[in-house]
Amino acid sequence: MRISTLFYTLHQGFRNIFRNKLFTLASIATISACLFLFGLFYSIVSNFQHIVKTAQEGVAVTVFFEEGLEDTKIQEIGTMIAKRTEVSRVHFVSADEAWESFKKDYLKEYADGFTENPLESSAHYEVYLSDVSMQSALVTYIESISGVDHLNYSTIMATTLTGVNALIAYVSVGIIGILLAVSVFLISNTVMIGISVRKEEINIMKYIGATDFFVRSPFIIEGMLIGLIGAALPLGLIYILYNTVMEYILERFSVLASLLAFLTVEEVFNVLTPVSLGIGVGIGFLGSIVTVRKHLRV
Repeated sequence: MRISTLFYTLHQGFRNIFRNKLFTLASIATISACLFLFGLFYSIVSNFQHIVKTAQEGVAVTVFFEEGLEDTKIQEIGTMIAKRTEVSRVHFVSADEAWESFKKDYLKEYADGFTENPLESSAHYEVYLSDVSMQSALVTYIESISGVDHLNYSTIMATTLTGVNALIAYVSVGIIGILLAVSVFLISNTVMIGISVRKEEINIMKYIGATDFFVRSPFIIEGMLIGLIGAALPLGLIYILYNTVMEYILERFSVLASLLAFLTVEEVFNVLTPVSLGIGVGIGFLGSIVTVRKHLRV
């Protein structure tokens, strides 16, 4: 493509935006509204997923050993468990550590009355999973290992967290699909009106030998610019809103903030910014190219 053609295409794309001001503003407003809802939804869902992931990281299968089991066998068991793909980490808790933890949590000032460790046979492994949905398979495997006495784990917790993750995924896909469909529809209408307004001019261009690409490209540029502007506006608004809400929660609900791990605005926007801009430009391109092929017989 020659430089002059490139500049002409860009110039015409910008001009098309201002030629159909009303419909351009309507498309930008609709895309902005859709991507604003998408951004809010993503911010909420990503924080919720982060909270669920943090909760998953705290879910462990506790492995107790047969009484009198040798240390070398205990280490061997730990090595076998750590090699499993569903395991994120394995932490060994000795009998003394178990007793110290129990005293701190439950006995406090009454612990001095014990001269011996009543949890002498309570050494165990705390096995943390990378995915709680795989807990059942891991439990079956560990129970088959020689030297393991019994396990402590919560089936209800694992099932609940797995169900929550699946629900978030289904709802996310559904809402995103609806928002994208609405945006593509609005952009296609705007481009179609631009084609109708310039129908006579386009016919003249074809008569004097203009290529299909030369005629179509300004409309594609127009759609992409509408998508880009429509994506940039809600990003700025969400950035301000997210910062304001997080500051309010941290100041007014410090207890809630200490219990729940929220994402920083940078962590959210590291993903949200390229995704939103990509979606905006993408639906602008898709909406315009589909409309051009359908309504522009060149």
